[in-house]
Amino acid sequence: MKRRTKKPNATRKPVETTVRACLIARDAAFNARDYIETRSRMAFIAVQQCEKELDQIERQIDESMPKAITEVNETEARELLACLKFTINLERIGDLIWSVVRRIHRLPTELNSREAGYLVEMVRILQDMLALIHDGFLSRELALAESVLKMDSAMDQACHSVFGQYMEKGAGRRSQEVTNLLFMAQALERAGDHTTNLAEELFHLIQGHSVRHVKRARSTADKLTDI
Repeated sequence: MKRRTKKPNATRKPVETTVRACLIARDAAFNARDYIETRSRMAFIAVQQCEKELDQIERQIDESMPKAITEVNETEARELLACLKFTINLERIGDLIWSVVRRIHRLPTELNSREAGYLVEMVRILQDMLALIHDGFLSRELALAESVLKMDSAMDQACHSVFGQYMEKGAGRRSQEVTNLLFMAQALERAGDHTTNLAEELFHLIQGHSVRHVKRARSTADKLTDI
């Protein structure tokens, strides 16, 4: 009697690749922070390499998904779709981090310590968020996803503080540096938004429904209570 060959788990490789992409994005943030603080050429190259690797992973997952999704059950399909959404957002995060480092590299004069400090703080928050996303995807712990959602406000506040500082008082003689600083702060805030998307997708993967629906339902309930 012939033994049936066990069908390989169709989600194993995409999940492993997605976990690796999470680590790469986290490393990109770590090296961006290093570059802002030290202008290390090794850090600059590391961020560039992370961006390339994330782009390759996103393309790889995207190309393999149509065939893979037809060969799995509903639970596995949800996991594959999560991998696809994760890699899309991680690729965008890699692009945004790289755009910040590249813009700093092209500045005619260096940012002063206060200006650099704004960016360092934002990248630190982003790095922490990405570390939680990696751990949450690996362990499927809802609490880690919720922590990322809570950190989103810290990223927004950090960005708003940069804009508030210069939109009210003006840039003075450092208009070019400040304009670039505002663009970089905005890019990091967008990277934070993509990381929040990852937390919401992790919530959906674990719970089976979107956290956005929960937020909308709570908002509607609050409005009805006020009537």
